[in-house]
Amino acid sequence: MNDVRRAPLTPVELEQALRQIGAERYHNLHPFHRLLHGGKLNRGQVQAWALNRYYYQSRIPAKDASLLARLPTADLRRAWRSRLEDHDGTAPGTGGVERWLRLAQGLGLERAYVLSTDGLLPGTRFAVDAYVHFVSERSVLEAVASSLTELFSPNIIAERVSGMLSNYAFVTPEMLAYFTPRLTQAPRDSDFALAYVQEHAVTREQQEAVLAALRFKCDVLWAQLDALHFAYVEPGYIPPGAFVPAGGI
Repeated sequence: MNDVRRAPLTPVELEQALRQIGAERYHNLHPFHRLLHGGKLNRGQVQAWALNRYYYQSRIPAKDASLLARLPTADLRRAWRSRLEDHDGTAPGTGGVERWLRLAQGLGLERAYVLSTDGLLPGTRFAVDAYVHFVSERSVLEAVASSLTELFSPNIIAERVSGMLSNYAFVTPEMLAYFTPRLTQAPRDSDFALAYVQEHAVTREQQEAVLAALRFKCDVLWAQLDALHFAYVEPGYIPPGAFVPAGGI
């Protein structure tokens, strides 16, 4: 007799399970984000966030390129290629990574210092590198599924932009230009990835792998904020070599 609990989920049930992971694990729930969006951080702490988040942004094209090389059809490669263009741009000075650099510079960080990644927290580097390795080493299905945190990103973007503009005099709309395109790019990308996962995750084993991949990605995002909170909020232990705000923490 078949175990009903292991029967494959319907596409709708799979989507519901994915969204439940976001409701429980997405990093908008992290205390550091509550502080950031609520205006409870000082300039140096916001600088630390932007500096460390840059590494994540800069490695997204690398993880997408590794997946692009493994996609089996031209249609899939064309669809996924837009992600590279979104982040790297189509010409020098364009794209999401460049816009994030402008945010960091607007906060008072030297461009060369941000690009060097010398001031990164070890936790940031380890978490982001783990994500890049995951996408390059796991199945295409798991790699695609790991991108599904984009299902939840429009809400956090709206919260972040409104909160930072309302609460920090040193933040301007121009500095937050990274986020405006993401309000349309992220839903487009998540719609594609969700449809792919619903079509190709047909066995319960495949579906469980998809759900595990999304949980892993949520852990990657959460771990980055854990590192920031530990170093720059409480208890305030900044690792050797990591960025130290000029005004302290």
